[in-house]
Amino acid sequence: MNFNSFVAEVASFLWGWPMVILLLGTHLYLTIRLRFPQRRIFHAIRLSFARDSEAEGDVSQFGALATSLAATIGTGNIIGVATAVALGGPGAVLWCWLTGVLGIATKYSEGLLAVKYRVKTSNGKMLGGPMYALERGLGWKWLAVTFCVLTAIAAFGIGNTVQSNAISLLCFETYGIPAVWTGAAISLLAALVILFGVKGIARFCTAFVPLMALLYVAGCVYILFVNGAYVWDALCLICRSAFTPQAAGGGFVGTTVMMTARYGIARGLFSNESGMGSAPIVAAAAKTDHPVRQALVSSTGTFWDTVVICALTGLVLVSSILAYPDISYENGGALTKTAFEKIPYVGAPLLTFGIITFAFSTILGWSYYGERAVEYLSGKRFLLLYRFLYVAAIFAGAILQLTVVWNVADLLNALMAIPNLISLLALAGVIVAETRASKDF
Repeated sequence: MNFNSFVAEVASFLWGWPMVILLLGTHLYLTIRLRFPQRRIFHAIRLSFARDSEAEGDVSQFGALATSLAATIGTGNIIGVATAVALGGPGAVLWCWLTGVLGIATKYSEGLLAVKYRVKTSNGKMLGGPMYALERGLGWKWLAVTFCVLTAIAAFGIGNTVQSNAISLLCFETYGIPAVWTGAAISLLAALVILFGVKGIARFCTAFVPLMALLYVAGCVYILFVNGAYVWDALCLICRSAFTPQAAGGGFVGTTVMMTARYGIARGLFSNESGMGSAPIVAAAAKTDHPVRQALVSSTGTFWDTVVICALTGLVLVSSILAYPDISYENGGALTKTAFEKIPYVGAPLLTFGIITFAFSTILGWSYYGERAVEYLSGKRFLLLYRFLYVAAIFAGAILQLTVVWNVADLLNALMAIPNLISLLALAGVIVAETRASKDF
């Protein structure tokens, strides 16, 4: 067995039932202990647009949320959901959605700990995340270091090279643009934003993330309008097949309930990153003195990412398969492309724009996560070098074959989630106490 095969098998095992049970179990546990924080989601959405200008922090609460969404709303929301449908059947959409609903509690908890245990540097910058919760809340410095090492390396995988590779492949297949040109353009644009630090990244994401999400949602709504006669049937099929075996035929692969649940849950968990420990790193930079308030704002990220965008994508795909029986469902990318081509004139360009912007925003969001991990490990000494290597990796990812990188990225993402989940479970009492004492909840 070669290295790539070994890594692929380990990553597949971790992202199978072990990680599904660990993450979903944490979601359920925190949901129950916090008495269903999902009921406060619309209050949280209102808070995300409020300003706390007197509070300390580097970016606004909405800026922190937009940066977090930039990292989580990626190709997984488009291609990933299609892959779940192709492998797990239409019922995977419901399991993906339920995972997002429950994941709101975990994302809330991460945001709360990030603000409660954050630190202020000598130049007034706010730093926080799972590493500070592990060190200051539990006294487990060694586990905090482990989390940062995994995060700094993982940023080069799922947050960098695989995203630039997706962009370059799409540009070449759609418009014939050479990978070298695409790689150079992405690297230059990313460097211009990254060099300005979190404030530059937040400004870009605050302006761009809502636009790209709105355009994508508008495209989904249009397709659902075109497929109007099949939307109700698609919704019924999604709900029914989530709990009953799906026989092969009618445009769908045969599945068992366990298979459907596994692919749907895994895709939901991977899409919104609730429990992975990435989003609280930027939540700690928000201008707020209220851990619960920022926790509520952070929780809306999972709502928008999975409960809204992934659900819309899934409904579009299933209704398209019912409307067009000859559509190819065995390949996630082909399935999504065929569905969006039903939008006259702008369908293919809209999908291309969505994938490119989602992937590019993920590059920016993960650059911040990686930098904060490096800063925790070594201070500012290697930050400039890390930025240079990160930009160079963007170019490399655009021109190289990345089978190994994809597998390593999956493995590292699973491993970095474990220390974060430990901190959430060990500090659950603190999370509950802060929540009960807050007037914002």
